[in-house]
Amino acid sequence: MEKGTLVEFRVGSDNPNSLNVISPADRLRQRRLAVVERPEGKKHWVVVDDRGQSHTIHPRQISYEVAGTYKPSDIKEFLNQVEPYLDPSSLEVAWELLVEDGETVDPVSMAMLLFSEQSPPFCYAAYWLLSEDKLYFKLKGERYEPRSKTQVTELKHQLAMEAQRQQEWQGFIARLEQSLAKQPVEWQRGDRSRLEALERFAVLGEEATHRAPAIETLLHLKRSETPQAALQLLVDLGVWSPHENLFLRRSQIPIQFPPKVLQVAQHRLTAPPADLHVDRLDLTPLKVYTIDDESTCEIDDGLSLEYLPEGQQRLWIHIADPTRWLLPGDELDLEARRRSTTVYLPTGMIPMFPSELATGPMSLVQGKVCCALSFGVILDETGAIQNYSIHASQIKTTYRLTYDDVDEMLELGGVQGESELEAIAHWAKRRQGWRQSQGAISIHMPESSIKVQDDEITIHVLHNSQARQLVAEMMILAGEVAARYGQAHNLPIPFRNQSQPELPSDAELLLLPAGPVRSCAIRRCMPRSELSIMPGRHASLGLATYTQVTSPIRRYSDLLAHFQIKAHLRGAPLPFSATEMQELTLSISNTAYEATLVERQTNRYWGLEYLRRMPNEVWHALMLRWLREQDNLGLILLEDLGLELAMRFHRPIAPGDRLTLRVSHADPRQDIIHFEEVVA
Repeated sequence: MEKGTLVEFRVGSDNPNSLNVISPADRLRQRRLAVVERPEGKKHWVVVDDRGQSHTIHPRQISYEVAGTYKPSDIKEFLNQVEPYLDPSSLEVAWELLVEDGETVDPVSMAMLLFSEQSPPFCYAAYWLLSEDKLYFKLKGERYEPRSKTQVTELKHQLAMEAQRQQEWQGFIARLEQSLAKQPVEWQRGDRSRLEALERFAVLGEEATHRAPAIETLLHLKRSETPQAALQLLVDLGVWSPHENLFLRRSQIPIQFPPKVLQVAQHRLTAPPADLHVDRLDLTPLKVYTIDDESTCEIDDGLSLEYLPEGQQRLWIHIADPTRWLLPGDELDLEARRRSTTVYLPTGMIPMFPSELATGPMSLVQGKVCCALSFGVILDETGAIQNYSIHASQIKTTYRLTYDDVDEMLELGGVQGESELEAIAHWAKRRQGWRQSQGAISIHMPESSIKVQDDEITIHVLHNSQARQLVAEMMILAGEVAARYGQAHNLPIPFRNQSQPELPSDAELLLLPAGPVRSCAIRRCMPRSELSIMPGRHASLGLATYTQVTSPIRRYSDLLAHFQIKAHLRGAPLPFSATEMQELTLSISNTAYEATLVERQTNRYWGLEYLRRMPNEVWHALMLRWLREQDNLGLILLEDLGLELAMRFHRPIAPGDRLTLRVSHADPRQDIIHFEEVVA
């Protein structure tokens, strides 16, 4: 090259062919132009740009040479001459002329074709257009070859899609910033996928699929590329609440019912299926008590007492009959099977059936004639079952009572005219005594009920009151009756079995303080109960056989038992074979376990949030047991709240010791809670 040659060159990763979203004039000024000054060594050249800066470049860095002799001060004027001719659309005309014959072109011939002139500014303009073009021509050697019509059509489609994506992205960013400025925003349909990417990343972190849109959004907002940052952004946008339930989102638990299921539910309300039990036992003359928490909406059990001749008494446990309103394999049944259980969370419940059915005709509503599956039981003086029968029935709930109502009535020695309730309580105590004689294992640990409404958290300790014991014993009794019936008639139903635990010796237990500490030691030895189509002993209940049938609106395993027992009662074929029942019990066990895990995690979160909000409150605690004694990590019980939490101790301590504590740090999102002892 001669001194004074004007060249375009690249430095480092500069790429003059890159297509940026800026105007042609701006892209022109991003090109590096300089005038050759002198050779440097054997292979390099020293060039000077329009600002007088020198650059040492290799010939490989030179992308174009402009004919003629120039000075660095001429570069600006040269670019001004080139700029008016940088219209990318002009290449389409040249392409249409060349594509048919597949004729290649160089910048000089393209300048003649486009501008009818070959002066240096026009040749450079032609070179610039060709090198910037991504649509009509491609470089092949030192010449440019026109792309085929098919290729151009496809590239136009790709560019149109990219332009649309850019437009949608810019719109999304505008709405994002508008929302962050606390201005009302109407999210567009295309925004949903980007918001969902943020949600997936916030919930699943690095395990989330299609994280790129979430990362892109966070980077644009100059936020960290972490799941926590994604969560905070969703909260800032008002898409999520500050206490979004990530445990629920990580699970497979469906929150909404499919439209088809809701349609079927509405249809069943107006046009219920024919009752397969046309000969229901009429038990409407009996006085029926339902006993639940005040907030309970799905009423699925009631109790009666029938006075028989010769002074005998028959207990009746009436269980709601949701199978009256559905058939095995229909939309309602399959959706309940998919859910397996109602999920109870502090913020509300996720029902197994649509609420219109669950709280309506499926429930034992006070004052209405309702379908039920009724278990009639006569006990002997020890509390053992002397005689029983099971009937598809009709009942009419007389009283809807709360546990507090029943406790008050029983403490007052009953209410005049309600001798049935006193008698049921009497038989519940007999029944409890009999089970203990059969080896039942009683564990009395405080339980907490956490409710969240309008961001206000309330925690109540559920005490093992007489009313709760009464209801529990009657439900266990119905479960034993159903299991005996299933075993006697060889029915494949979901029996609940529990193997015998290896408990600490009496001597070891006597070393521990009575109450929660001793119960905690027993509880940790208890194996999980399991579902099986084969009957077996349930160790902690002290029963030779047992199944759950008392919550068919809320537990699918109970619903399965109803399907099988009711079919057998009317002499019909069983809806589910042993093989089908085996598969179903395995499936619903897994789903129900996941629901239980979400319930526990969510309760713990809100328990920690409650404590976080009360940093100055002093709590009375009981040391239950060591978790890792070598690390001074133990399990404590906050007696005022019924919450069990881990704590690291900084002094000698033993199970049964009492402490006075204050929260020093709590982070529910990170599942962290630290306490400090309060010294009197």
